[in-house]
Amino acid sequence: MSLLVTVPDAELAADLLPLPPGVEVRVWDMSTPAPAERIDIVVPSYLGRQRLSALQGIEVGLVQGQMIGYEAVIERIPAGIPFANAASVHETATAELAVGLTIAAQRELPRFVRAQDLGFWDRGFTSSLADRRVLLVGIGGVGKGIARRLAGFETSITAVGQTARVETVEGVGKIAVHALPALPALLPEAEIVILSLPGGAETHRLFDAKMLAHMADDALLVNVGRGTLVDTDALVAEAGRIRAALDVMDPEPLPDGHPLWTAPGVLFTPHIGGASSAMQPRMVRLIRTQLDRMLAGEEPVNLIAR
Repeated sequence: MSLLVTVPDAELAADLLPLPPGVEVRVWDMSTPAPAERIDIVVPSYLGRQRLSALQGIEVGLVQGQMIGYEAVIERIPAGIPFANAASVHETATAELAVGLTIAAQRELPRFVRAQDLGFWDRGFTSSLADRRVLLVGIGGVGKGIARRLAGFETSITAVGQTARVETVEGVGKIAVHALPALPALLPEAEIVILSLPGGAETHRLFDAKMLAHMADDALLVNVGRGTLVDTDALVAEAGRIRAALDVMDPEPLPDGHPLWTAPGVLFTPHIGGASSAMQPRMVRLIRTQLDRMLAGEEPVNLIAR
């Protein structure tokens, strides 16, 4: 059995070597005609324009995305082509950034960086992460990763998911998960709220003005899920009463002059949750897994559409 895999750049192609017997990898960024009439696995680019219309008219065994999220991609893939997302690739780095943003906001690290730039010795007390009541809104791969990392910070963790259940998280134990309708009752007691839910119609602007109003004064809202989870105008209106640390926002990129740039108590990074040195090796492992399964006649992992 022979398989053809295309990847968007030479670095990823080189990292896939050595390949199993019968497998060929070619570099194709989808800006030119397809290199063959049949491609077994197509890996589009991670950042930048994804030219999915280039898949029209060719036979494709699988499109292997490089992102966990798929809402902006799935409808642009020609009908009948299977698509898998990159679950297992970004969860660790995104959870790491969520905790980093939380610590940076709690300990006011931006304030001290600005003081350093000015040559000013700015001592003072800040908020801790220890002993805080943390509400995790989303307890999938990223949410569980955040819970595992918070376990060492002596926090109290409560979780909310799409459905009520009990989740067992390695290193943490059993966590009672509340359903989304419980959010208004849980938010007033939370000192830190971390969002890692997926996007989509069910979660679109879940944190609107009414929901944000349930948050306690000086509480911290951390969003590493989707920018559309939060009504940005409503968040700007609440800035100063509550704080925010964001890796995702709506719109992206944030336009020049947008009030979120200067909103008080807001820290953000430009959607870099998965963009770390951990990504490439994990992406290589996922592609190799898909190759092994395809060679064995098994269904790919992470299938979103068939």
